[in-house]
Order: sequence, then C-alpha cells, then structure tokens
Amino acid sequence: MVFFSCGKKKAMDFSSEPADPDNWDVSVWENLKPVIHSGFGSIDIAYPRSIPPGGQIHESVKITGWKGERVNCQLVVWTSGKKEEISIKAKDFKNKSSIFNKDYIKISVVKYIITDQFLNEKSGSCGPRGNEKVPSHLSPDLIEECDRFISESPGTRPVWISVDIPSNASAGIYSGEISIKLKSGSVNHDITLEVLNKQLPEPSEWKFHLDLWQNPFAVARFHNVELWSDEHIELLRPYLTMLANAGQKCITATLIDKPWGENKPCYDDYGSMINWTKKKDGTWEYDYTIFDRYVNLAIECGITRQINCYTMVPVENGFTWFDEESSETVVEKLFPGTMEYEDHWRPFLSDFRNHLKEKGWLDMTTIGLDEREEEEMTKMFSFLKEAAPEFKISMAGFYHANINSSIYDFCSNWRDYGRIPADSIQPRRDAGLITTYYVACGIPKPNNFTFSPPSESCFEGWLASSMGFDGFLRWAYNSWPENPLVDSRYTKWPAGDTYFIYPGPLSSIRFERLREGIQDYEKIRILRKELTESTSPEAVASMERLNRFMDSIDANTLEKRSAAEVINEGKDLINEISKSIQ
Repeated sequence: MVFFSCGKKKAMDFSSEPADPDNWDVSVWENLKPVIHSGFGSIDIAYPRSIPPGGQIHESVKITGWKGERVNCQLVVWTSGKKEEISIKAKDFKNKSSIFNKDYIKISVVKYIITDQFLNEKSGSCGPRGNEKVPSHLSPDLIEECDRFISESPGTRPVWISVDIPSNASAGIYSGEISIKLKSGSVNHDITLEVLNKQLPEPSEWKFHLDLWQNPFAVARFHNVELWSDEHIELLRPYLTMLANAGQKCITATLIDKPWGENKPCYDDYGSMINWTKKKDGTWEYDYTIFDRYVNLAIECGITRQINCYTMVPVENGFTWFDEESSETVVEKLFPGTMEYEDHWRPFLSDFRNHLKEKGWLDMTTIGLDEREEEEMTKMFSFLKEAAPEFKISMAGFYHANINSSIYDFCSNWRDYGRIPADSIQPRRDAGLITTYYVACGIPKPNNFTFSPPSESCFEGWLASSMGFDGFLRWAYNSWPENPLVDSRYTKWPAGDTYFIYPGPLSSIRFERLREGIQDYEKIRILRKELTESTSPEAVASMERLNRFMDSIDANTLEKRSAAEVINEGKDLINEISKSIQ
C-alpha cells in the first residue's frame, strides 16, 4: 500500500504519484520564468499536473458563506525552476470588531491519481472494461491535509483550502492571508471572507437524506487488519465520522454473504454481518455480534437515522449458511414466492425483529433492495407484509407505480426520472416516506467519477432541490479498487465509481463538492421557509426569483449549460437573497 509523506519533520513529496499517461506540449514551460508562481484558481477546474494552469488565476480571492458553513477555494502553485520546499500558512481572519483564528482554516495538498473516461459518452459505460482498452489520464482528486510539500519541476500543484465558518461568528467581512514561504522568500495572497447573517444547522440536523453505502470489508483489507477486530473497529471510526459530518443518514448493514452476488461488483466483496447456523435438529441460530458492533459504532460516530439491511433479494439469489449436520458451509439459490424461500426467511425475520426490539432499533431498520426485478420484489413485499409487517423497505432502482407505495425509502435511478410522476414526491413526503435519486455507471452527467467535472458533485444537491427529492444515494463511499491511492480504475465501472474517499481516511474534491451541494440544498430549504413566512413585497419577489431559477434546472440542463455555470449563478442568487433578509 502507498501512503504519503506529510509530517512534522518532512514535507510531502510526490514520488508515489503515477506518471502522466497523456502527451502534453511541455514546451509551454520554456516561456515562464524559472521561479515559483502561485495564485487562486477555480474550484470548478481540474488543473493538469504537466502544464501551467489555464484560465484566470488571481492574486486574491473572496469567498462568502453562512455561519456554520464550510466554504472552499483553490490555490495553484507551479514552476519550471528547481525543486523547492514550499510552506503554506494561513493567518487569522479579522475585521474591526471580530476575529476567528486560523484553526478553522484547513490547507490540503491535492494529489493526482489515474482515471479513465467513458466508453460511450452518451450512454456511459457499465460492465467489463479492460484498462488497455480505455485511455487513461491523471485526475487531481485526492486531498490530504498538509501545509508543506516539495515542488515539482516543471509541474503544477493545486492546494485545497477549506474554511469552516464558526457557528458563533459575527456577520461581516473578514480579511485573511495565505502565505507561501520558500527559501528564496515569500509570497502573500489576500483572502476575503464575507460571513452572512444566516445560520446553517449542524450536519446532524440537515434534512437532506444522504445515503452513501459503506464497505467496512475494504477497510480491513487495505489496512491489513483482522476483520472485526478491535483494530478494525478503531480504523472504521474516522471513516464513519467523516461521513456523519457530511450529513449521512444511513448505516449500510448486511444480512447475508455477498448480497450483490458472485460477479465481483467491487474489489472487496461484502460479507454477512450476521452468522447463520442451521442446527442438527433443523432449527436456526443467528449470531448478531458483528451486526450490533458495527451499528453501535456508526451510531456513536453520528449516523443515527436509518439502518439499511441488505438483502432479502440478492443478485443471483444465493444464500449462505453453516450447516451443523454436515459441518460445511452451504450455498443455495432461493427465489421469492417459493415455499423454500419463505421457510428460510420466516424464522429469521421473527428472531431479527425481536433482537431489534431489544436494541431499540426496529423503527429505524429497513430491508434494503438494489435494482431487483419487479416480479421478485412484489413477491417479497407480499411475504414480508404477512410475516413481519413491522419492517420498512428501502430500495434503489426503477420506478414501478404498483409497488412504489410499499417502499418507505425509494431511490430512483436518475435515468428513470422521466417516469416518476411530477406530483408523486410530495404525497410521499406527507405520508412520512422518503424519495431520493441516484446516479450510476450508465449516467454520463451529473456524476462523481474521477474524470467528472468537479462541479457536477455539487450540482447533485441543486438537482435534488429543483426536482423535489429528499436527498441522494451513491452505491459506494469506500469500495476501493486494489490501490486507490494511485489508481481509481476498476475493471467493471468508470474510474472513481466505486469510492468517494481514500484510505486514511483522506477526502477528495468530489466528496467536498458533494458536501457543498448538500449545504446549498439546506440553504435553499431554509430561505424558502423564511420567505414563505414573510408577506413583504421584497420577500414575495425574492421567492419568485428563487423559484424561477430552481424551476430552470431540469433533466436537460446539463445538455445546455455546464454544472459550474448553473451552480455559480445559483450561489450568487442565494447570497443576494440572504443579504436582503438578514
């Protein structure tokens, strides 16, 4: 495995980064003075490593946000001269009457990893994809908190800067500074922060229903620790905390072994968190030790809304248990609607229900389904209603009008959006049901691949708001390929499809931009509520402008405009309205 060399005694170097597979015209470096250059670029641009940054680069930057919001900017450093150690520091933000210190400012170096591209730009690319068949590229995506690194020559290095505005900050305009120090001197860049007199709640209070599926089995493999050992549990803690701090609502749990089948949907298969044993007398015994331990850990880390249990209808319909009579592990195919299937699940559902009642978790537990066939689901729903009606159902898949009302948490494939009746989401919300959407390998945009424009991850929050969804689902928070710190490709899906964050845990530009879009969703929700409660002509006009803009975002928006254009226009509007009703 590869880790990075950022520490108290050593600046980060980039010796572990892969070579750039693209052929760039590097003669452009000859026209630059052989010194360190720097300036603020755009968080919407993925700057190549092998050429100087394109677009507008500024000596200073202004960022605007609410109290309690995380706001981001991107500094870019490049040189054609000799390698140098570069130190980047932030100074306290100050205005005439207030100050908040630099501890709220996080400086992170952006690292490049291997990515690829779509096989088909119009239809995406699901299914097998050999690395030799798809062109590879570099993507600036991995961000590691570090304020010192060794410059490359020639080369470009983005630096991600996040500011967590304190919830108790005073509104106003603050002046700050980012200082770049070299042996040859220093360069200072001004950063202005405008704090608006509006409050964003804590992530645990966000209404946005975020469901990124966790893979604890990948963490054990990558860190080379025993599965479910004390060491494994402690390694999982920061991963789950990072997810909770983005507003995550759901715990991903497994009822059976390989709920997504034998076809290797990800490098690390999901095992069961419950051990099934068929006793010699034909009765069943269920061991919930691992399930309980993982759920308790996730709750401790702040993920408290929902436990999604996969699954009663697995891919390929395979079920595994230990048979005490033969002392062997048995795998059988069982199909919904058959007596064998129901005889297998009935004792479990009764025992599991009693266990969840004892733990106080029954009301927050769902039986999770992923893109299963309508016939199978209908039979499973009918059986579950008869055998254990207390269980809710969560499902990611395609809209079926005759089963939709049976699903507590329904997540629509974005390709399928056109078949969801425009007036179906609010009645579900009124009934206490959840409706979200997801993107996957067959959806070119918006998406979260390591080659997707960074702004598309942010756009997903805006899309959820405009279409009336309660939130967003993505199938993989951390289902890593073999060496995710270097290569984001996997043999079945577009690069980055299997994970948002990196081992460490280390964040990514994609994950930070997704979190940004969720914040925007919350701000739109809060503004609409406040504007609705006011009868002033100004509030009415502002509501009309906001609604008109949100109504302009639909299924075809990204065919006509870039995600960056849309969200930046929307952010300007939010800031303008926020100032008018402070």
